[in-house]
Amino acid sequence: MPNERNIKTVQELENKIKSASALYFTRYTGMDVSQATELRREFRKNSVEYKISKNTLTKIAAVNVGYDSDKMSEFLNGQIGIAYADSDPTAPAKVIKDFVKENEDCLDVVGLIFDGDFFEADKYKQFADLPSKDELLTKFVVGLNSPMTKMSTMLNSVMVKMVTALGGLKEKK
Repeated sequence: MPNERNIKTVQELENKIKSASALYFTRYTGMDVSQATELRREFRKNSVEYKISKNTLTKIAAVNVGYDSDKMSEFLNGQIGIAYADSDPTAPAKVIKDFVKENEDCLDVVGLIFDGDFFEADKYKQFADLPSKDELLTKFVVGLNSPMTKMSTMLNSVMVKMVTALGGLKEKK
């Protein structure tokens, strides 16, 4: 018979899993307290929540949300921490990639769920190299603005030439 605390934990995990745009499953074996503190700090800076919970409770929550039980069993094996991404699903990948560069052999990505699809562990490196949502929006706006800027510059130069020509005619007469 499940106790009240475990039921509440499963409900909280269900809500986190539903609202997350990406889940990164990491094995943190060998990580000391200072490294864990640094990792959590970097995750918080990037609007990512890193949570460690019992694997059985996490699996129950994921299955309740609709994920495959067998696939979740593969990911939830050993000491697993999960990074829950809110708005930018690539943010955890970037934090993990930077953290692993500085702290080898204490954090391994086991797998990830990105927009509802399961991916192997190495896929996070590709996601880490993607530009952020803000960078993509900036490039899009610049791309939209560029033709308008060129058109404005062209019309302005035509007007300057016309004013110069009219000025020259005025001086002749």
